[in-house]
Amino acid sequence: MNTSSPASAMRTSDCDVLVIGGGPAGSTAAALLAERGHRVTLLEKAHHPRFHIGESLLPANLPLLEKLGVADAVKAIGMEKWGAEFVSPWHDHKQTFEFADAMDKSMPMAYQVRRAEFDEILIRNAGSKNARVVEGCQVEDVDFLPDNAGALVQARHDDGSVETVHARFVLDASGRDTFLGNRFKAKQRNKKHNSTAIYGHFSGAERNAGKAEGNITIFWFEHGWFWFIPLADGTTSVGAVTWPYYLKTRNKKPLEQFLQETIALCAPLSERLQHAQLTSAVEATGNFSYVCDRTHGNNYLLLGDAYTFIDPVFSSGVMLAMQSAFAGADTVDTCLRHPRQAAVALKKFDRTMRIGPKEFSWFIYRVTNPTMRNMFMGPRNIFRVKEALLSVLAGDVFGKTPIRRPLLIFKALYYTASLFNFRRTLQAWRTRKLNIRAVDETGAAVN
Repeated sequence: MNTSSPASAMRTSDCDVLVIGGGPAGSTAAALLAERGHRVTLLEKAHHPRFHIGESLLPANLPLLEKLGVADAVKAIGMEKWGAEFVSPWHDHKQTFEFADAMDKSMPMAYQVRRAEFDEILIRNAGSKNARVVEGCQVEDVDFLPDNAGALVQARHDDGSVETVHARFVLDASGRDTFLGNRFKAKQRNKKHNSTAIYGHFSGAERNAGKAEGNITIFWFEHGWFWFIPLADGTTSVGAVTWPYYLKTRNKKPLEQFLQETIALCAPLSERLQHAQLTSAVEATGNFSYVCDRTHGNNYLLLGDAYTFIDPVFSSGVMLAMQSAFAGADTVDTCLRHPRQAAVALKKFDRTMRIGPKEFSWFIYRVTNPTMRNMFMGPRNIFRVKEALLSVLAGDVFGKTPIRRPLLIFKALYYTASLFNFRRTLQAWRTRKLNIRAVDETGAAVN
């Protein structure tokens, strides 16, 4: 009779591709590779459905959902999002951007989604395409073998049993856990940006009327900006993304109290929440802008947030995660089937992974600058720069849409306006440099 406890049980398995994490990046990559006939194992530490922040999709997500075969399922849970609204305390008007006005008119809308529902759709899709999906299983160690022999991955199941998986290739889609980035000490704080977040869900929030009901609203305020994301069930996701020093001013206040006090600093948002009720626990995230010093290595790739995360102001997270999964699936397929072409495929993957963060980061680093705020709040379409800006907001940065030239013109206009307001620009630069400093638990700056 076997008297061993579950905690002492051991099991082994093997696969072509081991995926760490069952979020949008991991589930997408697993589905694509399983569809191509590879033996795929996806290990996810949680059980779906599970809560996750980041509910706003971009129009560029929709073609990816079509290719995965989940477009109808996502439509069924989504709130239609036709544009984005910006509200500034330094301007006397609101500014709405509609995705239909972007250069590519074929992607006029996106969705707001509860991530618990959205992520479950994606991970079940991977399972339906014959990927082995294991939930409640946390990866604890990875040992990459010599001579490109793959890796041994050790993971612990919820019942305490340990499984060792021999995989030919590993995809790290662990999100902000950055499993391999931490293991290889490749994760670095982004010295060009730094922010924190505090957020919760509300019922009874005042929404826009008609077609604009599902639009995301960005509210600037003194310490950063707020998101206001309407969901299909009547819930609204509200969060404040602030400079690190501000979150430290919370001291020992309960998170709910601190969020409500922060909302009170933004009158237009307070008005839309005056009859609203908080329906979820309030959560906070510390300094969360980072980048890894690599996108890949021998027999592994980093996907989505496992590679880098900057700031959620343009709702790019899910789109970049899924885009990285499509690029990653192509790369792994080439590496496994045509090893002689692996070097070229990995170089292409590296370039692709850097495109999105590069395009978005230029705007993210400047979005709180007075000159940039003025350009957002009073956009002009000279030389099609507004259309190109909308293309970026729609996530259309990987395709063939000719946005490069008008974006260069937009940047030239920005720098010119900054020079004409040199004193203000210098002061804004100094303030931002101060704001992005990392701070310790006491609120003191750290190097």
